[in-house]
Amino acid sequence: MKIRGASTVACLTIAALTLAACGGGDDGGSADGPVTLTFQSLSDQPAAIAATEAIVAEWNEANPDVQVEIVPAGWDGIYDKLITQFNGGAAPDVIHYEAASIVPFAADGYLADLSEYMSDERREDIPEGILDAVTVDGEVIAYPTELQSYMVFANTAMLEAAGVEIPSGETMTWDELRELAQATTTDGVHGLGWGLASPTAAFMSFAPGFGGTFFEGTGADASLTIGEGELSVPELVHTMAFEDQTILPVTLTQSGSETLASFYGEQIAMTIQGSFQAANIATDAPEGLEWTVLPPLAGPDGAGQAANPQTLSVNIDSEHIEESAAFIEFFTETENLAALNEADALIPATTSAQELMAEQLGDENGWATILSSGQHLVSAPYLFVDAYAQWKDTVATPAFQRYLAQEIDADGLAGQLEDGWAEITG
Repeated sequence: MKIRGASTVACLTIAALTLAACGGGDDGGSADGPVTLTFQSLSDQPAAIAATEAIVAEWNEANPDVQVEIVPAGWDGIYDKLITQFNGGAAPDVIHYEAASIVPFAADGYLADLSEYMSDERREDIPEGILDAVTVDGEVIAYPTELQSYMVFANTAMLEAAGVEIPSGETMTWDELRELAQATTTDGVHGLGWGLASPTAAFMSFAPGFGGTFFEGTGADASLTIGEGELSVPELVHTMAFEDQTILPVTLTQSGSETLASFYGEQIAMTIQGSFQAANIATDAPEGLEWTVLPPLAGPDGAGQAANPQTLSVNIDSEHIEESAAFIEFFTETENLAALNEADALIPATTSAQELMAEQLGDENGWATILSSGQHLVSAPYLFVDAYAQWKDTVATPAFQRYLAQEIDADGLAGQLEDGWAEITG
């Protein structure tokens, strides 16, 4: 795994912060000893843990006056843990999380504004929609690091046997997906499997392609709108499942990982999954299974998907905000993000790291196509809505599930989404 040579960049960054950290005749820190930054990392995959440790080790070697200590933590229960840490004055200096969950902490004043510390190079390297996802009231409250998109994984042999042309353009339309599913549904085989046991994230992620936003405004003043754009993808799934009968019914109640079993068993020709599943399919697919990743799905308004990147933020009460920001600036250098995202099988949040991964990996396991989807990610309005998490868990997910179970129609779905929002927000 390649981690970039850090000394030059680290010297320039720290020198700008008047820290005597690199080179020269000083072998260590100040008279009071080196600054120690705590970095609470949520990386939980062995390869990603190793990549994170390698980046931190290179930083520490180049910067004897500013040492970073990794504090491992898990994704489960991290929101409540951060609340306890902030309230108790024990939050780490550098905080690893995700945009959808870190924004409320920024709204409550727990995170430092990193606008003045983010270099012009980094700002220009982050696609606008992704940078918007970590910008609150004009303040950059985190650096984005890793993302996923939803991609269509296809059994190429099954598509070829059906006599259809495999899409190869920059994007493909939902109509093309529907046609492929129809052509490959035959003899007990379904064209598509989509694990929609928890459908809200997928439906909201695809909504921008149909002009759907769900929310307008921010914070406690946000309002919910359910119209054609918001209902387009659920209605399309409903049509494919119950009119075309091209979606394997059981997958609508499964997770994405559970649905992969049907893909491996060739019960379905295609499956929509988080892009990270490319690594799992490459490892777990039966020998001889021929598969590919199809171009990103595009609606009438394009192939935009809502971005919810993983993030690195700085505790506003940290005694070393400048040093923490310098470390994050280094952590998100092109080579570092590329190495981390390859390890995690995710999409880097910067264009340069996406391009480097594409160059290094080619189209092996569909990586070139997956990485290209990163340029279509757009800001997600729900990131900035105070009551979103409660609405998602208690209203949206159950309502979408009832719709997919044919217990309510589209009008009933819209009504439940809107009424639930009104009840939550009073």
